Amino acid sequence: MNFGSAKNFMEKNHQGVITTRRPNGLLHSSIVVCGVYDAKAVFVSVYPRSQKIANLRRDPVCTVLTVTPDWRHYLAIEGNAQLFDYQNTEAKNMRQLFRDAYIACSTQEHPNWEEYDQAMVRQESVVVLVPPEKVYGSMI
Repeated sequence: MNFGSAKNFMEKNHQGVITTRRPNGLLHSSIVVCGVYDAKAVFVSVYPRSQKIANLRRDPVCTVLTVTPDWRHYLAIEGNAQLFDYQNTEAKNMRQLFRDAYIACSTQEHPNWEEYDQAMVRQESVVVLVPPEKVYGSMI
């Protein structure tokens, strides 16, 4: 299955789980809100000091699993995460990336973009993109 055929599924289903690798080699899974942005799986991490972000900074290999609300169908994307924040991305571009990621993960506009922008800066939030290297699931 290629990512193009899975794009529709991710555009309609935003609840998921990301699995990363801990320093000791064991796996760590976290619930995330996800979507599709620029042909990549995407989610916004509000907590930059979370375990998942620490793991991804050290080892970007991960799996993002998206499921339907009834848990009957799923889609898994494996790849190497790309992390974007105000430390490594120009402020203007970061602001737009946060907004695009929000829309990708919720399919709607935020009711107050200025408030959202300020919260992303204050919380030192991170956008995670996962370019798909392998895609599989039961979503067909």
